Amino acid sequence: MTEAWDPDAVGVLRLPSGRLVRGRGLRRPLPAGPPPTYALHLLGKEPPEVPWEARWLRWPDFRLPGDRDEARALLLDAWKRTDTERVELACGGGRGRTGTALACLAVLDGVPPDGAVAFVRAHYDPRAVETPWQKRYVRGFAV
Repeated sequence: MTEAWDPDAVGVLRLPSGRLVRGRGLRRPLPAGPPPTYALHLLGKEPPEVPWEARWLRWPDFRLPGDRDEARALLLDAWKRTDTERVELACGGGRGRTGTALACLAVLDGVPPDGAVAFVRAHYDPRAVETPWQKRYVRGFAV
């Protein structure tokens, strides 16, 4: 097993099961500490290469994923990886798309879909999940 995230580090969200995942804005510098072992980049255009394993999910700013089946598969994979890896979810600013994806991971971890946005806002960023359609997307992301 990989060394886990520091639960008190910037951007790290503890899911109800105890799993840790980091959310981040790619326009900000890489936080101090160990790098992720896996990242899921939520961007409208292909991200630059990183020295760790990463996947790209086409997800334009302020919108929803272009392919919802692919999004579900990649988010499920990311959630499973949080059990043994340092997983990072990242978009440009680290709030809208990242918050939405973190809320979906919370649903996969057992948070009711209608409470997942509030959970992420309380434990990650009060301004996470920026649009009404992102909120609806999380509510529809049932296990």
